[in-house]
Amino acid sequence: MKVLGIDPGTKSMDVCGLEDGKVFFEKVVETTEVAEDPTKLIEVVKSAGNVDLIAAPSGYGVEVTYLDRIPKDRLEDWYYNYILLTEKEYIEEARENDVFGAHLYHAMTESIKEMKDLDCSVCFIPGVINLDTVPVHRKINKVDMGTADKMCVTALGILNETQDKRYKDVNMLVLEMGFGYNSVIKVKGGKIVDGLGGTTMPGPGFLTASSLDFEVVQLGGTWSKQDVFQGGTSTIAGVQTPEELVDCIVGEGKENNNCEIAFEAMMDGVEKGVKSLGSAKDSKVVLSGRLNKIDRIRKNVFDRLSDYSIDGMQDLEGAKITKKTAQGYAVVADGLAGGAYSELIELMRLKEAKGSCIDYLYHPRLQDIKFSNFRF
Repeated sequence: MKVLGIDPGTKSMDVCGLEDGKVFFEKVVETTEVAEDPTKLIEVVKSAGNVDLIAAPSGYGVEVTYLDRIPKDRLEDWYYNYILLTEKEYIEEARENDVFGAHLYHAMTESIKEMKDLDCSVCFIPGVINLDTVPVHRKINKVDMGTADKMCVTALGILNETQDKRYKDVNMLVLEMGFGYNSVIKVKGGKIVDGLGGTTMPGPGFLTASSLDFEVVQLGGTWSKQDVFQGGTSTIAGVQTPEELVDCIVGEGKENNNCEIAFEAMMDGVEKGVKSLGSAKDSKVVLSGRLNKIDRIRKNVFDRLSDYSIDGMQDLEGAKITKKTAQGYAVVADGLAGGAYSELIELMRLKEAKGSCIDYLYHPRLQDIKFSNFRF
């Protein structure tokens, strides 16, 4: 059994290959390079050789859907609408304004169009909100409870927690802090039961503002997709990287230090997010993501969550360069294809996932939003 998982990271697209559950292939390509030339990602995929299944970049998540079911002439619209919750014209506009996240969306869509011609099976996978293990009342008026990549890294986390497939014994909170978004996903009995995604966290991520006061939304009037990628600590502090954010903090007590304010806002949101989903008595915290590799951020997490048992997420055996989200994508692909991790994927009920991430919206302003024309 050979599979590939592709993580569409904001900074890089990572491809992880598993053969009988073990890493046999890894490649990393910059997202900006794929945006300029999507064939670069396809060349990487082809270099892995013949595989049984590819878990492709899946955005906000969808019920398990195979690429060969989607007509080629409708693929671009379907992917923008149903996977990325936007339209091509809005992404092109944001790209003209050099919005970083828009380049990622463009890269994802163009590479998927190229994958249509591959001679292998390709599928899209769920996000947290698609899972029937999450009670419906927790989904109301939410879209992002954890995108597909956050679900995948949680699958890897569950796998990390047991060496003898006792997945039902796993209870934890996965704290993922990436370049664009932060998230907290709750696992109980080896199943995902709740989550705060990148745009529902109580504090900003590096790129995104996360959850907003409804009065702020009203004051902003008309919003566009590019606004999802702005308003985070990068915007607040006026920096380009998380490392710059940490470096520009000049000391506590300094007035009008936007770097420090931005940092505290993000870390306060992380603390609130974790504590809102589980207590130290019933949940350990497992860390993943680029930001958790930065010493000051990691130390701050440990200080704020000192009552919790905290571990760093481990790589799959043999993985050296791919992000854990890509490894998680590969684990999901392996399980869906009936490989070494099928028991885990069955417990997580990924094959039973249904619908889209807009199925639980009840606000009157949202009642006419439907993507029924893009279901296959």
